[in-house]
Amino acid sequence: MDPILFLRFVFAGAIRAGAPVMYASLGETVTERAGIVNLGVEGSMLMGACIGFMTTAETGSAWLGFLVGGLAGAVVSLMHAYLVVHARANQLASGLVLLFFALGFTALVGRPYVSVQIGGFDVIAIPVLSEIPFFGPVLFRHDILTYIAYLLVPLIWWVMYRTRWGLALRAVGESRVVAFSTGRNPALIAYAAVFFSGLMAGFGGAQLSLAYTHFWVEGMTNGIGFIAVALVIFGMWHPARVMLGVLLFGGATSLQLQLQTLEIGISPFLLQMLPYLLTLSVLLLWGQASKRAMPAELGVTFSRNG
Repeated sequence: MDPILFLRFVFAGAIRAGAPVMYASLGETVTERAGIVNLGVEGSMLMGACIGFMTTAETGSAWLGFLVGGLAGAVVSLMHAYLVVHARANQLASGLVLLFFALGFTALVGRPYVSVQIGGFDVIAIPVLSEIPFFGPVLFRHDILTYIAYLLVPLIWWVMYRTRWGLALRAVGESRVVAFSTGRNPALIAYAAVFFSGLMAGFGGAQLSLAYTHFWVEGMTNGIGFIAVALVIFGMWHPARVMLGVLLFGGATSLQLQLQTLEIGISPFLLQMLPYLLTLSVLLLWGQASKRAMPAELGVTFSRNG
């Protein structure tokens, strides 16, 4: 294969493969800025993928499937919010319990839809821009949900760092007592952040089934919800740096797929491990720097009075 063509396929694939993780990572960035870890993001992605696919199959509307999939993910996260904010449960345990709930629920209700075909979202080539040599096919030939995922990065950055709500969000993550003493409601902010996290994870799951693959299969997220949590740490809780981590993971995913098509003699099982091994390696190298940027009360058991 021509090296230029190979690189073009890898870079374009990195953007597409990274889109579901981008939704989930941005949502997780917001909720962790409020001091809450949501390991149930994988479960929210599964709910979004399954319920979004089912809705599209039954109604024929991919946009309705996308929206309902996002709401399905948000419902799972609201359960997490109730457990960690009001019941003051352990955040890690709560997230894992809801993940296993989503695994079982989607396997049950999604079974009749495993072989169903849908239209979903197709690739949209942006006029003129998509014709630019090399960069056009890489950047401007994707489905609409992929474009939206990356456009959300500057929007969420602006909300987090240029609005009062963003300031309140970061204040809750650093010190709930101080935030409470200044008249803010840490519980309400935490609920909003966790809801948004689940909504975004649901959107990511819906993008996976409705645009990236166009099919549903049990457990199709394959652990990328946990990768999203890891990429938030890699990105040091900043949307722009999280995007770089997402592109790194997406690039590794795309590379292993391209290498499989070349039949280079390496086991496909080893190639499938590449994105996860790369993510773990980067986290090991980035660990100390991430600790310094971590919100002070991340993972700390919630208290009703701040």
